[in-house]
Amino acid sequence: MRCKVMGIVNVTPDSFSDGGLYYRPEEAVRRARNAMREGAEIIDLGAESTRPGATPLSAAAEIARLAPVLEPLAKTASVPISVDTYHPETAAFALEKGAAILNCVYPEPIPEMIDLLARHPHAELVLPWTCLDDARLDLAPFRDRLYLDPMIGFGTTREEDLALLRQIPAFARRGRVLVGASRKRIVKKLTGEKTTGKNLGGNVGLAVWCALHGAQVVRVHDVRETVQALRVAETLEAQA
Repeated sequence: MRCKVMGIVNVTPDSFSDGGLYYRPEEAVRRARNAMREGAEIIDLGAESTRPGATPLSAAAEIARLAPVLEPLAKTASVPISVDTYHPETAAFALEKGAAILNCVYPEPIPEMIDLLARHPHAELVLPWTCLDDARLDLAPFRDRLYLDPMIGFGTTREEDLALLRQIPAFARRGRVLVGASRKRIVKKLTGEKTTGKNLGGNVGLAVWCALHGAQVVRVHDVRETVQALRVAETLEAQA
């Protein structure tokens, strides 16, 4: 068992998970650097909120939010930087400025993202697991540079999320799996919590479960706690 922690930094004014704490560029950069100190092995920057009812951003607006955060981080970061986007223009900008991973979990295939992989031989790409068998995409040359996202909480019901979680071992047999379930509704439902709190224990517990069942990366908000829990699980697994 070896699972990396991807630390989430939302450069948004209206994120459902952190309420815009890191909207100001200097706060986002500070959070990213703290996450690295806490043990994050990847930093994921997102400039568009995924909360229900959020206004979609144009590529130009997304780039304007990302630039003052990505540029200083890419120059000094000790870990790869990922950018969460479905805009090819933003993705191209991100790679040119030093990002190493494109996190594109748009439900429909975006062939331009594959084109960017061809032009940037060291870049990696996160895709919805459903894209793996999509005939419109020629993924064969890039299979070792892809991560598959089960898409937990993207317009799915509790039963659908549970089914996707149970399929993680099957996904892992087909490629590298990245799970982003942190602070999603499924955590609250699994714990039975009635409040809308952050549910730290539930989030960490689900991340460890995913790692034990084949996830190579867990995308989380609570970096320090997740890293500590994974170290315990990994140590005990190694000694079993």
